Amino acid sequence: MDNKDNNTPSEQVKLEKQARENNIPLDFSLKTHEERVKLVEKIIEITPSKNLNQQYLNILSDYIVLPITKQEKKDKVILTKNRENRMTVRETSFEGLVGKLEHGEDSVYGMITNDKDIIFTPKIPPISDKDLKEIPGLKDLVDSIKEIEELIKKTPPGRKRFNLKKQLIEMRKDQYVLRSTFKRYVNCMNGIKGMPKVDLSEIITIDEKGEVHSTGIINLYDPRHISTLLCHYSTLKEDLYAKFTSDAYYLIIDLENLIDKYIKNKYPIYFKILVYKIDGLQNSQIKDLLKEEFNTTYSQEYISHLWRQKIPTMIAEAAADEYLNWYYSTQEKGKWKICSKCGQKKLVNSRFFSKNKSSRDGFYSICKECRKIKYQEKKINKGE
Repeated sequence: MDNKDNNTPSEQVKLEKQARENNIPLDFSLKTHEERVKLVEKIIEITPSKNLNQQYLNILSDYIVLPITKQEKKDKVILTKNRENRMTVRETSFEGLVGKLEHGEDSVYGMITNDKDIIFTPKIPPISDKDLKEIPGLKDLVDSIKEIEELIKKTPPGRKRFNLKKQLIEMRKDQYVLRSTFKRYVNCMNGIKGMPKVDLSEIITIDEKGEVHSTGIINLYDPRHISTLLCHYSTLKEDLYAKFTSDAYYLIIDLENLIDKYIKNKYPIYFKILVYKIDGLQNSQIKDLLKEEFNTTYSQEYISHLWRQKIPTMIAEAAADEYLNWYYSTQEKGKWKICSKCGQKKLVNSRFFSKNKSSRDGFYSICKECRKIKYQEKKINKGE
């Protein structure tokens, strides 16, 4: 083995220190990665699963890789098969887990998430062109990352190149930290047990189309957030009982009020599906119950679609309508008119009325909801 291909002594010293601090019995007298793989396999077999955290596994991985020459690193798969299997078991994206289970999302939410070998984390999307345009300073940071990458290619091995790589790692982290201050993602970990302590403060804005947007990490204007809350409703109700100082306590009350007002009486079948799913019933059972109670046949796939997409979207739309009605009644003077079909007084904007250039105010006299019902009635009359 050529000395110039070996890793620097400082890397081994650092790794030995990390092994001691974490009580990992590594034998650094072993010179080949094959010998070290066998030792690591024995260590993993005798180590409790709860101790095999990210740092522990990283140390084992570095211990295996350390003796490999630079050329070997190019030719070999750095992650051992054992490490790949362990990481696959311990952590998977929500999307990946759904894709592996027979009944998709319903199977995921039927699982008991107290299992420490399952961690729910959303797949965080890469930096997009839209992010670069919308988030101040992000484009400059990404451009700097590209410059450092090019500089590393031209810099010979040594301390300077090592420092550049460290800088590059931190900059790559920073770009996601910067984005997260503008776009926050929901993590569903172990039944979102930390919800009672989550700060749900938000800034709500209304765009030119009349759509409501919130900066809150969890809010009732995003169907995905509502779907998450419904899937964990039972756990949340238990965790939030009498916790009057928690933001989440009032969030759940608002959610329940929306369901009672817009789903329970207007769409009794949908309300029953919510109740059955929260009670833990399978889609096949719900299908039979709906047939018995309403004489209606819904496929299991359609029940899943209602539970995961349509009903959360309906609730989110209702929450947005509620906010707009409150805002333009109490905070700012809005333009209103009465629908010539249903007689309800509604805001004059593209959310409630379709545009009509020939009309005086630029909108149809019949609201969108009534126009939709009228269109559906025409289809039925035509036998479509």
